[in-house]
Amino acid sequence: MLHPTNFFDLSKSQHCEIFRDIEFVWDALKQIPQYINANLKPSIDGTISPLAYLDDNVYIGPGTVVEPGVVIKGPTIIGADCEIRAGAYIRGNVLVGDRVVVGHTTELKTCLLFDEAELPHFSYVGDSILGWKAHLGAGAKISNLKVSRTPVAVKVNNQRYETGLLKFGAILGDEVEIGCNSVLNPGTLIGKRTLAYTNLSLSGYYPLNSIIKLHQSYEIVERKDNL
Repeated sequence: MLHPTNFFDLSKSQHCEIFRDIEFVWDALKQIPQYINANLKPSIDGTISPLAYLDDNVYIGPGTVVEPGVVIKGPTIIGADCEIRAGAYIRGNVLVGDRVVVGHTTELKTCLLFDEAELPHFSYVGDSILGWKAHLGAGAKISNLKVSRTPVAVKVNNQRYETGLLKFGAILGDEVEIGCNSVLNPGTLIGKRTLAYTNLSLSGYYPLNSIIKLHQSYEIVERKDNL
């Protein structure tokens, strides 16, 4: 249930080697720094705005466009035909696949984005993995550190798993859709093709092919200020 292949089609990322011999999907996060250091060959093959800032320890693939105001710190590998939109902040230890959108004021650190993932507007993604065509609605945030500053544990079907990770955000399977302004709490696991409504606070494990709904109630009263 918690193996990487239950969340991802590994052929949708050129970085699938990072999942080799891994039992629990979150263990891939521990491999990111070592994997990048072993595979990074700094080069800029895309189109970079002169108003963007890039460290030397960065690879940008062909066809990728980096817009004004972007900051990219290494070590970072960004694939081909991506859009890195104005004001994005990439803090290092980041693996970005092909045809990925990293949007305006979106911040990334220590994460893996599969091909065609989209984070178009105002998001934070730290210590997380987003699958093929996973999508964050505007303002969706992934929290990667508990307020207690203790290691993150995951509970699935009444069984508790100690991840050993002080910082662990979320695992989003292929084609997961997260509604606008939702918050994913540390250690959230969401199965393939699951849809989440807007303004949700998510935590724990959600199986594939689910719809996560939010039910709200409203009271409408008459305005009596005589305007």
